[in-house]
Amino acid sequence: MKKNGRVLPFQTKLAQAAEMLQEVAAHFSDAPVVAVADSWFGNNGLLKPMREAVGTRFHLLSRLRSNAALYTLPPPRDAKQRGRPRKYGQKLGSVAERAPELRDRAKTYTVHLYGKSREVHATDQVLMLRSLKCPVRVVWVFRETRYVALFTTDLGLSVEQIIEFYGARWKIESGFKELKQDIGSQSSQTRNSHAVTNHLQFCMMAATLTWVYADRLKPDPERRHKVKGRTSFAFPDVHRLIAEATLSEDFARVWPQLCIPPQKSFVATLLRRVA
Repeated sequence: MKKNGRVLPFQTKLAQAAEMLQEVAAHFSDAPVVAVADSWFGNNGLLKPMREAVGTRFHLLSRLRSNAALYTLPPPRDAKQRGRPRKYGQKLGSVAERAPELRDRAKTYTVHLYGKSREVHATDQVLMLRSLKCPVRVVWVFRETRYVALFTTDLGLSVEQIIEFYGARWKIESGFKELKQDIGSQSSQTRNSHAVTNHLQFCMMAATLTWVYADRLKPDPERRHKVKGRTSFAFPDVHRLIAEATLSEDFARVWPQLCIPPQKSFVATLLRRVA
C-alpha cells in the first residue's frame, strides 16, 4: 500500500502498539505510563521495545494465561558463589496449579468496578515470569467456581488498583463494538489509505456526538431491552433517540433551506458541534 507516493512498511500489531504508546509517553514525559492490555499484548513483545524507548517508567498490566509458568524471586547472591547470579528462583508451577493453593489465602477487597462498589476475593504474590524476564505482581481474583489472574510490572500498584484498572479496560472493548457494529466502521469498502482514515475518523466523531447527546439528556434514555438488575442505558438506546430526532420536523432548522450552500451544511454542522 502507498501513502503520498511512499510505500508503507509492514508492521505487526505489537509494533504498531509500541509506536502509538511511545507517542503517548513522549507527551507525558515525566509521568509513569501503565498500558492496560489483554493477554495477547501482555508479553515481552510489547514490554521490551517500550522499555528500550521509554525506560523503566513504562509498565504493563494484563491478564495472565493459565498455563504461564511462575517462579519465585532469585535468591540473594552469596559472596563466595561462583558463576553468574540466578535470574529465577524456584519453579512454582503454572497459574492454574497455584490457584487452588491460594484460594484459602484470599482476602476481601472493596473495589469500584463496572460503575458499582463491589467486594471481591483476591490474593497477590510478587513472582517472576520467563515471558517478561522481570518481577511482576500477580493477583488472583476468585469467583465461586472460577478465577482470573492479573499481573503488572508496576510493583507499587495495590491489589485494588490492579483490579480496577483492568476492569476499566472493558469500556474500551465496548467502544470498539460501538464503532464497528453500531456506527459501521468495519463496513468500509474503501481501499485508499486516506479514505480508510477519513472513514474511521468520521465514525469516531459520530460515536463522540452520540455520547455528548446522551450526556445532555434529562432524564436518561429508557433501556429498550430491559435486563434484570440493570438500570443504565446502552449505546443503541441513544442511537435510536437520535434517529427519531432526525426524522422530526424541527431537525431541518439546523441548516438553511431553499439554497445551495457553499459547503456541505450537514457535515459543517457536525464539525461545529464536535469543536
